[in-house]
Amino acid sequence: MTPLLIIAILAVLVIMSAVKVVPQQTAFVVERLGRFHAVLDPGINFIIPFFDRAAYRHSLKEQAYDIPEQICITKDNVQVQVDGVIFLQVVDPKTASYGVNNYVFAVTQLAQTTMRSEVGKIDLDRAFEERTTINRAVVNAIDEAAIGWGVKVLRYEIKNISPPQSVLHAMEKQMQAEREKRARILQSEGEKQSAINVAEGQKQKVVLESEGLQMRQINEANGQAEAIRAVAAATAEALVKVADAIQAKGGMEAVQLRVAEQMVEQFGNLARTNNTLILPANFGDISSLIAGAMSVVKHQSDKK
Repeated sequence: MTPLLIIAILAVLVIMSAVKVVPQQTAFVVERLGRFHAVLDPGINFIIPFFDRAAYRHSLKEQAYDIPEQICITKDNVQVQVDGVIFLQVVDPKTASYGVNNYVFAVTQLAQTTMRSEVGKIDLDRAFEERTTINRAVVNAIDEAAIGWGVKVLRYEIKNISPPQSVLHAMEKQMQAEREKRARILQSEGEKQSAINVAEGQKQKVVLESEGLQMRQINEANGQAEAIRAVAAATAEALVKVADAIQAKGGMEAVQLRVAEQMVEQFGNLARTNNTLILPANFGDISSLIAGAMSVVKHQSDKK
């Protein structure tokens, strides 16, 4: 190999080592003679060979990391196993390189510690309901510390909360008892509503019957009143006609004859129905009796 070729190869190697192509959403941290020099942006960058080196490479994408399962003790002293997943993003490559030895390990440990602390503040029953609150509390606690490590905690999600089997059996019994309680309440509410409906029906029936009886009595009273008025009107009309007949020519003689016939008829009826018959002292003088009766009729006619 000729010296010229060797020199050419060395020149190519130097040029290649001086050019750094940084991919999109990636950051290179360059050290010069062991000290921080710069953060290379995506694209073509030039460095000084043998003096500069890309000491750290960071992905600027959002990354998800599993939080290992751990045992937490709730406020009511129940041991539960909790695991989760955390989403991180490098926002400061320099701090992420020099602020902490391994930011993923640091964030994972802090997430576990914070999770134990947050679960210990609530009861087991609320732990299943307050997942969002716990997630938010873990994010706030970790994000405050992670700023010094050049990373930002975007989200934290609890994947599983696993109580002991004995607690699960107790919770199942509690849920079954609660369902039976709700069923009994619904049944009692239905029976209560049914009784109310029956009572309302009976009440309306009594009211309608009383209203019907009242209307019947009113109608009967109105009918009786109409009948009395009709009889009175007929009687009055008959009396008017009788009075007019008496005032006419020959009317008084007709009345006398009618009175005599009625007296004879009535005394005949008395004789047929009673063994003892009481007669007026002047019964033999029929004419005087008729004259007495006619005097009454005449007196009434004179009044009119």
